[in-house]
Amino acid sequence: MIRFFDILLSALGLLLLSPVFLMIYLCIRLSSRGPGFYSQKRIGKDGVPFRLYKFRTMRTGSDKGRLITVGGKDSRITKVGYYIRKYKLDELPQLWNVFIGEMSLVGPRPEVEKYVNLYTPSQRVVLTVKPGITDYASIAYSEENIILGQSDNPERLYIEEIMPKKIDYNLQYINNRTLKEYFKIIFLTFTKIITH
Repeated sequence: MIRFFDILLSALGLLLLSPVFLMIYLCIRLSSRGPGFYSQKRIGKDGVPFRLYKFRTMRTGSDKGRLITVGGKDSRITKVGYYIRKYKLDELPQLWNVFIGEMSLVGPRPEVEKYVNLYTPSQRVVLTVKPGITDYASIAYSEENIILGQSDNPERLYIEEIMPKKIDYNLQYINNRTLKEYFKIIFLTFTKIITH
């Protein structure tokens, strides 16, 4: 049943938000050099890699260095990209990932291989379900970039403290994966974005 709503809601989102997609795409292309979209290899269900799509918010080639974004004003982020990220609009292209079945609207955020390789056997439970656009961890850590930006060693903070806590949040949904929880997380996500 969750897959049915994933298909229905992602299809509606792609259709209804197509003017927004076009506007964001043009803003990105006109304000900085490079493509409007960005894709990155992430690890999905059962450890299978896939290409996750986003609107590009950083200067081209910025991902060649560190993988995590730090601070509200990471120097790699473009001026337009700052606002796109602030309101989570960069995640909208993942509706396509959901539509084709690589992701769900709700589920653990997919990580890059580097961090998945650090999972303990118990943490790898998050790979037993499809990754999602949003989850309890995304809501709880909506200010993650700012938290990391205040650290002297953001990668260490992420690996040792934030990542394990996010996985604990993931397990809340995985252990109670119902339609009620699915729609609850979608509602809480919209509420968080609007109040933010």
